[in-house]
Amino acid sequence: MKKILIIEDNPEIRENTQEILELAGYKVFSAENGKDGVEQAIQHIPDLILCDITMPVLDGFGVLHMLQRNDQLKDIPFIFLTAKTERSDFRKGMEMGADDYITKPFSGTDLLTAIESRLKKAQIKKQVFPPTIQGLRQLMQEATGNSSLRELSEGRNIEKYKKKQAIYVEGNHPLKLFYVQKGKVRTFKRNDDGKELALDLYSEGDFMGYIAMLEQSVYKDTAEAMDECEIAIIPREDFEELLNNNPEVAVQFIRMLAKNITVKEQQLLGLAYNSLRKKVAEALMNLHTKYNQSKEAAFTIDVSRDNLATIAGTATESLIRTLGDFREEKLIDIKGGTIQILNEKKLSGMIN
Repeated sequence: MKKILIIEDNPEIRENTQEILELAGYKVFSAENGKDGVEQAIQHIPDLILCDITMPVLDGFGVLHMLQRNDQLKDIPFIFLTAKTERSDFRKGMEMGADDYITKPFSGTDLLTAIESRLKKAQIKKQVFPPTIQGLRQLMQEATGNSSLRELSEGRNIEKYKKKQAIYVEGNHPLKLFYVQKGKVRTFKRNDDGKELALDLYSEGDFMGYIAMLEQSVYKDTAEAMDECEIAIIPREDFEELLNNNPEVAVQFIRMLAKNITVKEQQLLGLAYNSLRKKVAEALMNLHTKYNQSKEAAFTIDVSRDNLATIAGTATESLIRTLGDFREEKLIDIKGGTIQILNEKKLSGMIN
């Protein structure tokens, strides 16, 4: 049962509003002035607050100010109940963090509709959606009632790429958002001397190319298929329409796609400061974790030595020597170009 706090000095409005909300199935608390309202909010931690503006002791703006300073209360949806219609009051309230206004007199339908809308949006903000096509569809279903983008559901938007084929190229303008349906993809940058620096690895369930779209810039890296891949295409206009028309979706989408920033920073620090053995061990463990999500005991890493070297941030010759050392130490086994990790504990120990 959702809890709602009413802060209203007019007893008739307060009692009528409480009656409507209780009939609708909400648990209701009430206060007759701003000071008592803040105390009630601290005590009950409501799911939503309805608050008058003009009140004795502490007005509605003061209530909102005090709630914004409390970490437990600052994200609670806040709706002003007001008879004032001056634009300055609306602007001041929204700038302070109010979510909505209901102008007196209001009908029960208007009241319930506003409350339901704000509670739904608050729930979306609290949810964590996985960075996958399923997570995106779930996010859209919660926010818009539409479970999938039109273009995502049509087979013509699945493109196939061969091994070493570029999916997008550094310097180009983004026209699509990419989602890996099948296969493995790497992104890298190439310096003026032609040397490659691996930036990230992608596999089934990952989005790519979104940073350039969010920044409205060009691609800062190149994406290349590491094996045969199937990539779902989301046209830029659909992606932008989703973000522009649904602020809650935009916030959640950006959050779930930005989770790997810390990981990338750690990887770059590792490339700069780690020893050769540590770099190679970390590259192997990253590949093992990334592509062996089903935890197969006999899983093998099938990646070219050149690609593995760029991922590790070292020369190919140095990588090959280090792999030979690891094989002699029985940390890995190498058969037909594929690598099987035999001792995860010791390799992980090198990294930590």
